[in-house]
Amino acid sequence: MREYFLKTNQIGFSKWSASDFDLAAQLWGDKEVTQFICASGTFTHQEIIDRLNTEIHNDEVFHIQYWPIFELTTGELIGCCGIRPFQTNPHSYELGSHLRKKFWGMGYASEAARAVINYSFDILKADKLYAGHHPQNKASEKLLLKLGFQYIGLNFYEPTGLYHPSYEIGVKV
Repeated sequence: MREYFLKTNQIGFSKWSASDFDLAAQLWGDKEVTQFICASGTFTHQEIIDRLNTEIHNDEVFHIQYWPIFELTTGELIGCCGIRPFQTNPHSYELGSHLRKKFWGMGYASEAARAVINYSFDILKADKLYAGHHPQNKASEKLLLKLGFQYIGLNFYEPTGLYHPSYEIGVKV
């Protein structure tokens, strides 16, 4: 049974570890998940390993990740949702999530993102959160606006080689 450091009504947030390759492959080995997060649209075996290692490194150094999220009732991997460092500001982070296709359109992305936003501002004392999405990913655009993010322009995203719409949200007072 996995340990959860954060829970919502339906979701448990855990941490990636070196023994999680099979879970990482379930998520980032699915082209439906990766179609909008890399130029080729699919991750190689090595890219899945690299992605998992990046998340583990971010936890070791910054105590944050795109944390693996699980359905509390079944223990099944939903995907990941979390934050990573954003540029050089120690109090700004980039929010992101990747969900397995079977969990799309069920409210999990919104529930997970709201938990991460609250965690970022309440626990980590973030000043701002940033987020972006692939220009063709309209579901992510809709989610970010629903969460209260404000559009700030286009930013070049090297993994896709495209300019992605970018957003920010500040501390709510």
